Amino acid sequence: MNLPAKPVTSLQNYQVVLYSRALHPELFLMRGRRVFRHGQYEAEAWVMRGAHAFRFEFGTMCACELVVDQEGGLPSAGVIAAFPCAGERDFDHSFKRAGVHYMTTVQTESLSDNLYMSTHDEMLNHARATECLSFSWNEGGPCLSVVDVQKYNREVHCQAYHLQAVGGVVVRTQTIFEHV
Repeated sequence: MNLPAKPVTSLQNYQVVLYSRALHPELFLMRGRRVFRHGQYEAEAWVMRGAHAFRFEFGTMCACELVVDQEGGLPSAGVIAAFPCAGERDFDHSFKRAGVHYMTTVQTESLSDNLYMSTHDEMLNHARATECLSFSWNEGGPCLSVVDVQKYNREVHCQAYHLQAVGGVVVRTQTIFEHV
């Protein structure tokens, strides 16, 4: 099942879904993929058009965060939590058996044209300078998805930004997986 591209994006469509398992790449139209192995954990990031997935494995534990601008057609097996991104949200979950903690903060905005373009240009420059995962496309103006990952000994951080020109939509997530 491939997720169809949506012609118009609204903040109301964006959601975070946390899974207790890995997701299959063939279910998504990936535009970039990167695997990170560090210490005792492995992480993987996927960038998609206006969306991303972030997988974390530690021992036998596996979890995956999906941020996407659609409600239907998503895998339902292994869902721990799902919530809309609109506004500002914080969420955390402990995988007690594995000694892993997940935390995420989501912020969304609808910007004016000038502020949107300034934000787009700043994020595009950041993506180029840091060589993080990114995907650009044009739909009613320049759009951009960026996934930036930082590795530490006991945790991994993932900042993702999804900018959609129609409506000046900006979705920002900051996620941490940490193990003890």
